[in-house]
Amino acid sequence: MGIASLVLVGGALWFGTGTAPGVSPVTPPGVVHAENGADVVITVHVSGPVVVPGVVAVPEGSRVADVVAAAGGATRDADLGRLNLAAPVRDGEQVVVPAVADTASGGTPPTRFDINTADEAAFQALPGIGPVIAERIVTYRDEHGPFETLESLLDVPGIGESKLDAIRTALDGE
Repeated sequence: MGIASLVLVGGALWFGTGTAPGVSPVTPPGVVHAENGADVVITVHVSGPVVVPGVVAVPEGSRVADVVAAAGGATRDADLGRLNLAAPVRDGEQVVVPAVADTASGGTPPTRFDINTADEAAFQALPGIGPVIAERIVTYRDEHGPFETLESLLDVPGIGESKLDAIRTALDGE
């Protein structure tokens, strides 16, 4: 009975921790730990000519190059020369990878648009955003802190679903 209990307790400890007794887990390079020991992961939206556009999770301290890699890498339509691959990214940020076609047509869509650092002029370049709404966005951000997601713009007076959809479409290049 005593040996069976010892085996059960030992097995529960082994399976409960996910590692064998005496073995330390290895942290992948580039992963940052919070004070409580948990890995700090940030969420970034990547769009444009990448293999799997959408929301990706990367370790805190990641760069644009890491975000593009997490999205499966750039396709051959991507113009990575117009993107600062060494730039650090923050949680909730959007990275827009420009397409070669954008360069050939003479267009200059934003390669990165961070709603938490953009000034009024940058917001006015978006469809449906004039000087009044741009000022409201910046004022709201200054008073309430950074936006968690693009959808957080709905909290700004004057921005509804249709205006947010137009902004999202412009940033995604669709």
